[in-house]
Amino acid sequence: MAVNLQVLPLAVTMMMGPQIMCAIILVTTERARACSLAFLVGVAGATAVGVTIARGVFGLLGGEISPAPASDAGSVGTAVQIGLVAVLLAVAVKNYARRDTAEPPKWLRELLGADPWKAFTTGFLVILLMPSDILVMLTVGANLAQSGTGPGAALPFIGATVAVAALPLLGLLLFRGRAERAMPRIREWMESHGWLVNIVACLIFIALIL
Repeated sequence: MAVNLQVLPLAVTMMMGPQIMCAIILVTTERARACSLAFLVGVAGATAVGVTIARGVFGLLGGEISPAPASDAGSVGTAVQIGLVAVLLAVAVKNYARRDTAEPPKWLRELLGADPWKAFTTGFLVILLMPSDILVMLTVGANLAQSGTGPGAALPFIGATVAVAALPLLGLLLFRGRAERAMPRIREWMESHGWLVNIVACLIFIALIL
């Protein structure tokens, strides 16, 4: 059995924010193709590890606690949903309030000189250590536990996440010169509007929860 199709859109949320910015920055480096491929391997590995751990945790809990929708309005699952929505709303408000002073993390700019190994470790860590991605992987893990399927059923979700992460590289391969000229401008826009990207990610996740 495959993972519930309702969680597949979460693959977009997985890459919203610094995650997709990493992918865009890497296609503007001297070793764009090698670094981008290494980044995708890191993203795939981290997503697989995260979902497997989440599936194991919820499997041990017997599905009693889950961020997935619950039919009982008074259940623990519903309480967790409400808590997640509250946290995401708070994050969205915080990003909007700090929009004028928001700056991209220093490590993002350091990717301009990245080699494939740095690109791989960045792809791995930016997924496993990002709070929004942890929430998504917990949701997918809970979905797997509730349906009684193993981590292998999450392959469509993992594939969708990697596909979203690969969009900048695909753009480079398909459009070459035009992509090489456009990517730096896209990178600059996302660096100055990272707060907006984060808000959109929060709203998407809230909509999927509700």
